[in-house]
Amino acid sequence: MSFLDELNESQRQAVTNTDGPVMIVAGPGSGKTRVLTYRIAHMIQKGVEPFSIMSLTFTNKAAAEMRHRIEKVIGGEARNIFMGTFHSVFARLLRVDAPKIGYPSNFTIYDTTDSLSMIKQIINELQLNDKVYKPNQVYNRISSAKNALISPKQYKEDSEIISEDIQMQKPLMSKIYETYAKRCFQSGAMDFDDLLYKTYELLIRFPDVLYKYQHRFKYLMIDEFQDTNFAQYSIVKKIADVYQNICVVGDDAQSIYAFRGATIENILNFQKDYPDLKVFKLEQNYRSTKNIVKAANHLIVNNKNQLQKTIWTDNHQGELIKVLKASSDNEEARMVADLIFEYKMRHHYNNKDFAILYRTNAQSRAFEESLRRLNIPYIVYGGMSFYQRKEIKDLIAYLRLTVNPQDEEAWRRVINYPTRGIGKTTIERIVVLASEKETSIWNICENIMQTDISGKAAQNILSFIMMIKSFQTLIHKQNAFELASHIAKSSGIVRELYEDKTVEGVMRYENIQELLNGIKEFSEADTIEEGREDEFNNDRSLGTYLQNITLLTNQDNKEENEDSVKIMTIHAAKGLEFECVFVAGLEDNLFPSSMSLFSREDLEEERRLFYVAVTRAMTYLTLSFATSRYKFGTLNYSEPSRFLNEIPKELMSMNVKEKIVEKNEDAFVSPTARRIVSGNFTATKPTTLDPNFTPSDPEKIMVGCEVEHQRFGTGKVVAMDGLGVNKMATIFFPSEGEKKLMLKFAKLKVLS
Repeated sequence: MSFLDELNESQRQAVTNTDGPVMIVAGPGSGKTRVLTYRIAHMIQKGVEPFSIMSLTFTNKAAAEMRHRIEKVIGGEARNIFMGTFHSVFARLLRVDAPKIGYPSNFTIYDTTDSLSMIKQIINELQLNDKVYKPNQVYNRISSAKNALISPKQYKEDSEIISEDIQMQKPLMSKIYETYAKRCFQSGAMDFDDLLYKTYELLIRFPDVLYKYQHRFKYLMIDEFQDTNFAQYSIVKKIADVYQNICVVGDDAQSIYAFRGATIENILNFQKDYPDLKVFKLEQNYRSTKNIVKAANHLIVNNKNQLQKTIWTDNHQGELIKVLKASSDNEEARMVADLIFEYKMRHHYNNKDFAILYRTNAQSRAFEESLRRLNIPYIVYGGMSFYQRKEIKDLIAYLRLTVNPQDEEAWRRVINYPTRGIGKTTIERIVVLASEKETSIWNICENIMQTDISGKAAQNILSFIMMIKSFQTLIHKQNAFELASHIAKSSGIVRELYEDKTVEGVMRYENIQELLNGIKEFSEADTIEEGREDEFNNDRSLGTYLQNITLLTNQDNKEENEDSVKIMTIHAAKGLEFECVFVAGLEDNLFPSSMSLFSREDLEEERRLFYVAVTRAMTYLTLSFATSRYKFGTLNYSEPSRFLNEIPKELMSMNVKEKIVEKNEDAFVSPTARRIVSGNFTATKPTTLDPNFTPSDPEKIMVGCEVEHQRFGTGKVVAMDGLGVNKMATIFFPSEGEKKLMLKFAKLKVLS
């Protein structure tokens, strides 16, 4: 049986129409990965040379999965497809041609931490106020400029941009951008945005390079096209210009990355650039129940700017969508954790079948506490990456400096680690000399005896230089693992960590061993098919290893096999699916975000984000909101999200909330509370807020007091914690259950 027989009619058309411009509009759960896989397999079976196919994705994980699937269909030829993320693919092109624009082929790739470190240095050197020129904001401004293909010179000469900077009280932003670009160039380094910006520069400035790639890559495929930015589309459009065999795949309804430069117009207006475009719509959803699909359709129809399509499914009707109303964010978390526990017992689900999604990372705390209380294991997506740990970055800095000695950020990190008697004053003097002479820090260090730095400090710097040079002599003699192991030992890092016998020290030492294990796996991995090597061969050198780990995306670091509930922002959930999904915090000003309420475009992006959240669910979908939530230590009352009103009431069930609330009150009333409230205590709950309500002095509140709260009614104080301004009262409200309130914010009236 041919693999084409596994496809529905729309999928088959998308797979077999391989020539000319094609757009595949792929709804959620529509088998997009299968279509992409079979399309490339079909092309190769038809005789298309694998080396002539460029396939671009947004995560290395997606690229690896697709390559693996293609290999199962057509065999080893799959290894010869030029496939990867935009940044990793363009980095490979730049390794070959970067010298044309003045960069070494072994250039360093700065991650966000490196870039922010350099920006902080520049802000400090220019004696600017870092409360005004906040490094994160400066970095984002420079990033936006690069993704719009605006050079430092163009930035400085653009009156509109300069006017914006002046209005934001950052008139020297162009100077920082210019200095940052110059410093990166001197360090032989590119940041993530440079991998796009410099590739475009290469294609524009060197027609021979553009010609080479236009005739090398006759077929281009771009996944998640709705998430591309101006620079990404400009590059692929240039390369595809000769043969115009460009296939873009995506869903405008899932475009959620405008904050990082994604341009939804790329997919909405694609036909304007390619009038002969063939459009195929994948509208059958294989993932979700009918009720979930209907809810998603009713939601997204409210967006005006979209490609028309109707998602449908042959799956069963499924359960109604549960809506949980909670009085606080902590109660919301308890209700969700209880329901997860109930589903596990009733439906025998594993922990990994559940996901809790929210709008902002700050919402995770309450869910973590509630899951811990029920001993349910969980993983929070968006925690510290393995490669961002200090000990890992320290060793990687040595590896980077060995490959590219001009790397300023790597030098700063390890020049005096482990300690070698090179003080802060000496380091600052070297930086000043490099700036004055407009050369690299490494060049100053190589010629340290010709500067005003002398004595033991100069000798220590020379010793450091000689050590790095000794590592460099081994680059072509040892593989990546052998060289990295030698550097780890000779630099003193392994000894430093081994001698630290604290729990943290042992963990850091084990992390270094794990890094070396990863380098060993890389060194021993298969390369491209024997006899088919070319200039882009993915070699096993240390430089290639460093490139690969620097370009890992957030989704490439996940522990997929752990049986844990996944807790994450909706942005992080893109592309994933779960049996049971909980979407939390559905309150106006939280979701949709208060920042999105000033324009239709922003509000529609928030609605697309909710659409993505809803369509992650396969079987059970639960939406929750709280009527009050602490923000910056202040209790705020909130209204349900306007998005809830866009889902037909007949698709939702709110009756379950009553049972969950009762269950929570019973489960979390402490023995102390039961003892105190037993007897003749009666409670009332106000139906409206009293404008004349006067709270009592918090100092008068103590255990056993009967108190009144404007929202929760009357209750009794069952416990007190904390001191002074941080004093908290645990109060049992018969209508709400047990609440823990900070007295300085709680506004309680003592009744007895």
